[in-house]
Amino acid sequence: MIVCHCAGISDADLRAAVDWMRAADPDTVITPGKVYRALGKRAECGGCMPLLLDTLRRCDTFGVPGTPVDPRPQVPVFGTHGRTTP
Repeated sequence: MIVCHCAGISDADLRAAVDWMRAADPDTVITPGKVYRALGKRAECGGCMPLLLDTLRRCDTFGVPGTPVDPRPQVPVFGTHGRTTP
């Protein structure tokens, strides 16, 4: 799936970049800017950022190892104007 049309970046490209960065430095904080640089690309319009961030968060190796992750899903609660439960 194409995530960024301007730079021609796919979800597979993002996963590969995250895996490469994590292998190079397990403790690095991965940011969209670092991902673009790792791919030799630049963000153009920014319209892809919501999808790019969502795709990055879904990568198994995106989070910093040793950082606790809340295993509970974020579930919408009706009547809270879009807020979710922890």
